[in-house]
Amino acid sequence: MKYFITGGSGFLGINLIRYLLKRKHKVVSLDLEYFDYPDVRDQIEAVVGDIRNRETVNKLMEGVDVVVHCAAALPLYCREEIFSTDVEGTRKVIDSAFQHNVDRLIHISTTAVYGIPNHHPLYEYDPLDGVGPYGEAKIQAEQICLEYRKKGMCIPIIRPKSFIGPERLGIFAIFYQWAKEGRGFPVLGNGKNLYQFLDVEDLCDAIYLCATGDINIVNDTFNIGAKNFSTVREDFQVVLDEAGFGKKISCFPAAPMIWVLRVLEMLKLSPLYKWIYETVAEDSFVSIEKAEKTLNFKPNYSNRDALKRNFNWYLEHYDELEGRSGISHRVPWKQGALKLAKIFF
Repeated sequence: MKYFITGGSGFLGINLIRYLLKRKHKVVSLDLEYFDYPDVRDQIEAVVGDIRNRETVNKLMEGVDVVVHCAAALPLYCREEIFSTDVEGTRKVIDSAFQHNVDRLIHISTTAVYGIPNHHPLYEYDPLDGVGPYGEAKIQAEQICLEYRKKGMCIPIIRPKSFIGPERLGIFAIFYQWAKEGRGFPVLGNGKNLYQFLDVEDLCDAIYLCATGDINIVNDTFNIGAKNFSTVREDFQVVLDEAGFGKKISCFPAAPMIWVLRVLEMLKLSPLYKWIYETVAEDSFVSIEKAEKTLNFKPNYSNRDALKRNFNWYLEHYDELEGRSGISHRVPWKQGALKLAKIFF
């Protein structure tokens, strides 16, 4: 099979590409960033380009069996960039696949489409109410998927929880750096809220099940997350324990800290965006029952397994990461004002 991965240079992209190569598939990748993974660079066709360029997308769509649409402008991008990429870019990719008679396109959405809900677990039929431009754009992108389903396309929509594992940096790199330096780490609220994550390998399994399963079964929308997870305080503590300095997670009242973070975000001094700091003190988990029953999805990693695996990868590659920063998941995010808070931990 020939797979076309948009966003192939990103965190999910590289993990999915390695996953597919192990199963002897052909892969073509399109990303704004250079594909700088020497272990597999010569095994795929990697193109530097933009999903918003229809000519580029059309050229790469030739002979493709399955598209996995991972590319997206993440929440730290400006509103215009998010909508032009996540909505209009998505439409161009899907329409190109439709025009080229591609068997199926798997759209990677997000549980951020549920916004800040008032109940848990969340089911696929729950109302969508995205927070901020990213959540809003992802809802519009899903609507485009549904539009093309009506035209006869097979478009599984996957809504993953925040996923981690080898190569994942972004906001998690801030936590890992503090742990590596022998510091504790603050969380908002009492830390007793349930917060579900997902290992990227389990996400790749879910994507592959959608890529290879019966079209009449997989042409649907699925929540994907870890099956085994606990409280924020308990799950995050495993990283500090792994670091070996005897440090602990510290809990702070959520309401005043959220106001501080709102101000810091307005001043562009915070690495956190609204959907993170408004939800991190609340329960956040989805039902994966539909994926388990329909796709036979069986996650292998708990929250703690995924966090430890990601942290150990970070430690092994720390020297390569020093000095790098940006606003994607493949590089550490700048700590902003949080860097000053280190002295208290």
